[in-house]
Amino acid sequence: MRRRFVRALARPLALAATAVAIPLLSAAPAASDVVLGGYPVEAAQNPWTVALSSRDRFGRMRSGQFCGGVVVDPTTVLTAAHCMAEDVLGAPPDRARDLKVITGRTDLYTDEGREIAVRETWVNPAYDSGTNAGDFAVLTLAEPLPRTSAIGLAGPGDAAYRPGTEAVITGWGDTTGFGAYPRRLRAAHVHVLADALCERAYPGSADGKYLSASMVCAGDERGGRDACQGDSGGPLIAQGRLIGLVSWGSGCGRPESPGVYTRVSEIVRTLGRGRTPQGAGKTP
Repeated sequence: MRRRFVRALARPLALAATAVAIPLLSAAPAASDVVLGGYPVEAAQNPWTVALSSRDRFGRMRSGQFCGGVVVDPTTVLTAAHCMAEDVLGAPPDRARDLKVITGRTDLYTDEGREIAVRETWVNPAYDSGTNAGDFAVLTLAEPLPRTSAIGLAGPGDAAYRPGTEAVITGWGDTTGFGAYPRRLRAAHVHVLADALCERAYPGSADGKYLSASMVCAGDERGGRDACQGDSGGPLIAQGRLIGLVSWGSGCGRPESPGVYTRVSEIVRTLGRGRTPQGAGKTP
Protein backbone atom coordinates (compact mmCIF):
# COMPACT_ATOMS: atom_id res chain seq x y z
CA MET A 1 0.00 0.00 0.00
CA ARG A 2 1.31 3.40 -0.88
CA ARG A 3 0.96 5.45 2.23
CA ARG A 4 0.39 9.12 1.77
CA PHE A 5 0.01 9.93 5.34
CA VAL A 6 -3.70 11.35 5.43
CA ARG A 7 -0.11 7.88 4.98
CA ALA A 8 -3.76 7.00 3.40
CA LEU A 9 -4.70 5.32 0.27
CA ALA A 10 -1.55 4.95 -1.61
CA ARG A 11 1.28 6.36 0.38
CA PRO A 12 0.77 9.96 0.84
CA LEU A 13 -0.14 9.81 4.73
CA ALA A 14 -3.38 11.62 5.70
CA LEU A 15 -6.48 9.93 7.11
CA ALA A 16 -8.88 9.00 4.34
CA ALA A 17 -12.18 10.85 4.76
CA THR A 18 -14.96 8.55 5.79
CA ALA A 19 -18.74 8.97 4.30
CA VAL A 20 5.02 31.80 5.84
CA ALA A 21 7.33 33.77 7.99
CA ILE A 22 9.76 30.92 8.56
CA PRO A 23 12.88 30.90 10.77
CA LEU A 24 15.96 29.43 9.09
CA LEU A 25 18.46 27.71 11.37
CA SER A 26 21.90 27.16 10.15
CA ALA A 27 5.45 -5.56 6.36
CA ALA A 28 7.30 -6.14 9.31
CA PRO A 29 5.16 -6.22 12.39
CA ALA A 30 5.08 -2.86 14.11
CA ALA A 31 7.05 -2.59 17.31
CA SER A 32 4.66 -1.42 19.99
CA ASP A 33 2.95 1.62 19.01
CA VAL A 34 2.77 6.05 15.79
CA VAL A 35 3.81 6.53 14.82
CA LEU A 36 4.90 2.80 14.59
CA GLY A 37 7.42 1.58 17.13
CA GLY A 38 6.79 4.69 19.19
CA TYR A 39 6.21 5.89 22.73
CA PRO A 40 3.91 8.47 24.36
CA VAL A 41 5.02 12.11 24.59
CA GLU A 42 3.44 15.32 25.83
CA ALA A 43 2.39 18.16 23.56
CA ALA A 44 3.96 20.63 25.99
CA GLN A 45 7.38 19.13 25.24
CA ASN A 46 6.70 19.22 21.49
CA PRO A 47 4.89 22.54 21.05
CA TRP A 48 5.72 22.76 17.33
CA THR A 49 3.74 19.55 16.61
CA VAL A 50 0.11 20.37 15.82
CA ALA A 51 -2.94 18.48 14.61
CA LEU A 52 -4.95 19.55 11.58
CA SER A 53 -8.65 19.22 12.27
CA SER A 54 -11.97 19.33 10.45
CA ARG A 55 -14.88 17.95 12.47
CA ASP A 56 -17.16 18.78 9.57
CA ARG A 57 -15.22 16.35 7.38
CA PHE A 58 -13.84 13.78 9.85
CA GLY A 59 -16.29 13.82 12.75
CA ARG A 60 -15.90 14.81 16.39
CA MET A 61 -13.97 11.75 17.53
CA ARG A 62 -10.26 12.48 18.04
CA SER A 63 -11.02 16.21 17.62
CA GLY A 64 -11.48 15.72 13.87
CA GLN A 65 -7.72 15.15 13.41
CA PHE A 66 -6.65 14.03 9.93
CA CYS A 67 -3.06 15.26 9.42
CA GLY A 68 -0.16 16.77 11.30
CA GLY A 69 1.63 20.08 10.96
CA VAL A 70 4.63 21.98 12.27
CA VAL A 71 4.71 25.48 13.75
CA VAL A 72 7.60 27.42 12.17
CA ASP A 73 6.50 30.94 13.08
CA PRO A 74 3.85 32.30 15.48
CA THR A 75 1.29 32.47 12.67
CA THR A 76 2.72 29.91 10.23
CA VAL A 77 2.34 26.13 10.04
CA LEU A 78 3.88 23.82 7.47
CA THR A 79 2.08 20.65 6.41
CA ALA A 80 1.93 18.26 3.46
CA ALA A 81 0.38 19.51 0.23
CA HIS A 82 -1.59 16.28 -0.12
CA CYS A 83 -3.34 17.06 3.19
CA MET A 84 -4.90 20.05 1.44
CA ALA A 85 -6.19 18.04 -1.53
CA GLU A 86 -9.85 18.41 -2.42
CA ASP A 87 -10.43 14.66 -2.07
CA VAL A 88 -9.19 14.91 1.53
CA LEU A 89 -10.95 18.12 2.60
CA GLY A 90 -14.05 17.68 0.45
CA ALA A 91 -13.47 21.12 -1.09
CA PRO A 92 -10.58 23.34 -2.18
CA PRO A 93 -8.66 24.42 0.93
CA ASP A 94 -9.81 28.03 0.69
CA ARG A 95 -13.40 26.80 0.85
CA ALA A 96 -13.01 23.98 3.36
CA ARG A 97 -15.26 24.45 6.37
CA ASP A 98 -14.00 24.13 9.93
CA LEU A 99 -10.31 23.79 9.04
CA LYS A 100 -8.34 24.35 12.24
CA VAL A 101 -4.95 23.82 13.82
CA ILE A 102 -4.95 22.25 17.29
CA THR A 103 -2.00 23.06 19.51
CA GLY A 104 -1.08 21.97 23.03
CA ARG A 105 -3.42 18.94 22.99
CA THR A 106 -1.73 15.66 23.91
CA ASP A 107 -5.00 13.70 24.11
CA LEU A 108 -7.32 14.26 21.16
CA TYR A 109 -10.32 13.22 23.26
CA THR A 110 -9.94 16.31 25.48
CA ASP A 111 -10.37 20.04 24.93
CA GLU A 112 -6.93 21.01 26.29
CA GLY A 113 -4.83 23.50 24.37
CA ARG A 114 -6.14 25.77 21.64
CA GLU A 115 -8.00 25.39 18.37
CA ILE A 116 -7.10 28.12 15.90
CA ALA A 117 -8.79 28.75 12.58
CA VAL A 118 -6.73 28.70 9.41
CA ARG A 119 -6.96 32.15 7.84
CA GLU A 120 -5.15 31.36 4.61
CA THR A 121 -3.68 28.35 2.81
CA TRP A 122 -0.94 28.24 0.21
CA VAL A 123 -0.26 24.94 -1.53
CA ASN A 124 3.03 24.60 -3.38
CA PRO A 125 2.04 25.01 -7.05
CA ALA A 126 4.96 22.79 -8.04
CA TYR A 127 3.63 19.84 -6.02
CA ASP A 128 3.59 16.75 -8.25
CA SER A 129 1.12 14.12 -7.04
CA GLY A 130 2.66 11.63 -9.47
CA THR A 131 6.16 11.60 -7.98
CA ASN A 132 5.12 13.24 -4.64
CA ALA A 133 7.79 15.91 -5.14
CA GLY A 134 7.25 19.31 -3.53
CA ASP A 135 4.76 17.95 -1.00
CA PHE A 136 4.25 20.97 1.25
CA ALA A 137 1.74 23.69 2.04
CA VAL A 138 1.79 26.82 4.19
CA LEU A 139 -1.06 27.60 6.59
CA THR A 140 -1.50 31.08 8.04
CA LEU A 141 -3.23 31.14 11.41
CA ALA A 142 -5.96 33.57 12.42
CA GLU A 143 -4.32 34.02 15.85
CA PRO A 144 -0.63 33.93 16.80
CA LEU A 145 1.03 31.26 18.91
CA PRO A 146 3.89 31.95 21.34
CA ARG A 147 7.22 32.29 19.56
CA THR A 148 8.50 29.46 21.74
CA SER A 149 6.13 27.11 19.89
CA ALA A 150 8.08 27.45 16.65
CA ILE A 151 10.99 25.28 15.56
CA GLY A 152 13.76 26.40 13.21
CA LEU A 153 14.34 24.99 9.75
CA ALA A 154 17.39 23.17 8.42
CA GLY A 155 18.80 24.89 5.36
CA PRO A 156 20.81 23.53 2.44
CA GLY A 157 23.95 21.67 3.48
CA ASP A 158 22.84 21.27 7.10
CA ALA A 159 24.76 18.52 8.90
CA ALA A 160 21.48 17.10 10.22
CA TYR A 161 20.91 15.53 6.79
CA ARG A 162 23.93 13.22 7.07
CA PRO A 163 23.00 9.53 6.87
CA GLY A 164 23.04 7.93 10.30
CA THR A 165 21.83 11.05 12.11
CA GLU A 166 19.21 10.23 14.72
CA ALA A 167 15.86 11.91 14.16
CA VAL A 168 12.44 11.96 15.81
CA ILE A 169 8.96 11.84 14.29
CA THR A 170 5.79 12.78 16.21
CA GLY A 171 2.12 12.37 15.44
CA TRP A 172 -1.27 10.84 16.16
CA GLY A 173 -1.18 8.43 13.22
CA ASP A 174 -1.85 4.71 12.88
CA THR A 175 0.21 2.66 15.34
CA THR A 176 -0.04 -0.71 13.57
CA GLY A 177 -0.44 -0.10 9.84
CA PHE A 178 -3.96 -1.53 10.07
CA GLY A 179 -5.98 1.46 11.23
CA ALA A 180 -5.33 1.62 14.99
CA TYR A 181 -5.34 5.35 15.75
CA PRO A 182 -4.21 6.49 19.21
CA ARG A 183 -5.84 9.20 21.26
CA ARG A 184 -2.50 10.54 22.57
CA LEU A 185 0.52 12.05 20.84
CA ARG A 186 3.37 9.62 20.16
CA ALA A 187 6.96 9.82 18.95
CA ALA A 188 9.50 7.42 17.48
CA HIS A 189 13.26 7.52 16.95
CA VAL A 190 14.43 6.87 13.40
CA HIS A 191 17.62 7.59 11.45
CA VAL A 192 18.33 9.60 8.34
CA LEU A 193 19.17 7.01 5.69
CA ALA A 194 21.27 7.20 2.55
CA ASP A 195 19.39 8.42 -0.52
CA ALA A 196 20.45 5.24 -2.32
CA LEU A 197 18.20 3.16 -0.06
CA CYS A 198 15.08 5.07 -1.05
CA GLU A 199 16.18 5.29 -4.68
CA ARG A 200 16.25 1.48 -4.76
CA ALA A 201 12.96 1.17 -2.88
CA TYR A 202 11.15 3.77 -4.99
CA PRO A 203 12.67 3.90 -8.50
CA GLY A 204 9.40 5.13 -9.98
CA SER A 205 5.93 3.59 -10.06
CA ALA A 206 2.30 4.49 -9.55
CA ASP A 207 3.21 5.07 -5.88
CA GLY A 208 5.77 7.78 -6.59
CA LYS A 209 9.47 8.26 -7.19
CA TYR A 210 12.20 9.12 -4.73
CA LEU A 211 13.93 12.36 -5.75
CA SER A 212 16.78 13.25 -3.42
CA ALA A 213 16.72 16.96 -4.27
CA SER A 214 13.32 17.39 -2.64
CA MET A 215 12.95 14.33 -0.41
CA VAL A 216 14.60 12.78 2.65
CA CYS A 217 14.90 9.06 3.34
CA ALA A 218 14.45 8.09 7.00
CA GLY A 219 13.42 5.17 9.17
CA ASP A 220 14.93 1.84 10.10
CA GLU A 221 16.39 -0.42 7.41
CA ARG A 222 14.97 -3.43 9.25
CA GLY A 223 11.52 -1.86 9.49
CA GLY A 224 9.38 -1.40 12.58
CA ARG A 225 9.75 2.33 13.31
CA ASP A 226 8.00 4.61 10.91
CA ALA A 227 5.28 7.19 10.37
CA CYS A 228 1.92 5.93 9.11
CA GLN A 229 -1.56 7.03 8.02
CA GLY A 230 -2.61 10.20 9.80
CA ASP A 231 0.94 11.43 10.38
CA SER A 232 1.19 13.33 7.07
CA GLY A 233 2.61 16.82 7.35
CA GLY A 234 4.11 16.14 10.79
CA PRO A 235 7.73 16.82 11.74
CA LEU A 236 10.97 14.93 11.22
CA ILE A 237 13.42 16.63 13.59
CA ALA A 238 17.18 16.14 13.89
CA GLN A 239 19.72 18.09 15.93
CA GLY A 240 17.00 20.47 17.10
CA ARG A 241 15.92 21.48 13.59
CA LEU A 242 13.08 20.54 11.28
CA ILE A 243 14.55 18.55 8.39
CA GLY A 244 11.46 16.91 6.91
CA LEU A 245 7.67 16.65 6.73
CA VAL A 246 5.96 13.25 6.76
CA SER A 247 5.03 12.62 3.14
CA TRP A 248 4.80 9.11 1.65
CA GLY A 249 6.10 5.55 1.42
CA SER A 250 5.06 1.93 0.87
CA GLY A 251 3.16 0.40 3.76
CA CYS A 252 4.21 1.28 7.29
CA GLY A 253 7.31 -0.06 9.01
CA ARG A 254 8.20 -2.54 6.27
CA PRO A 255 11.81 -3.69 5.80
CA GLU A 256 13.49 -2.03 2.81
CA SER A 257 10.59 0.43 2.46
CA PRO A 258 11.75 3.53 4.41
CA GLY A 259 9.63 6.56 5.02
CA VAL A 260 9.94 9.44 2.57
CA TYR A 261 9.82 13.01 3.88
CA THR A 262 9.63 16.37 2.14
CA ARG A 263 13.11 17.93 2.38
CA VAL A 264 12.82 21.13 4.41
CA SER A 265 15.97 22.67 2.94
CA GLU A 266 14.21 22.56 -0.43
CA ILE A 267 11.17 24.25 1.12
CA VAL A 268 13.51 26.96 2.42
CA ARG A 269 14.99 27.37 -1.06
CA THR A 270 11.55 27.52 -2.68
CA LEU A 271 10.17 30.04 -0.21
CA GLY A 272 13.33 32.09 -0.52
CA ARG A 273 12.47 32.63 -4.16
CA GLY A 274 9.31 34.43 -3.10
CA ARG A 275 6.83 31.76 -4.14
CA THR A 276 4.63 32.18 -1.08
CA PRO A 277 2.10 34.84 -0.17
CA GLN A 278 3.45 38.12 1.10
CA GLY A 279 5.29 37.70 4.39
CA ALA A 280 5.85 33.94 4.23
CA GLY A 281 9.40 32.72 4.11
CA LYS A 282 10.94 35.63 5.99
CA THR A 283 13.13 35.20 9.03
CA PRO A 284 11.52 36.78 12.09
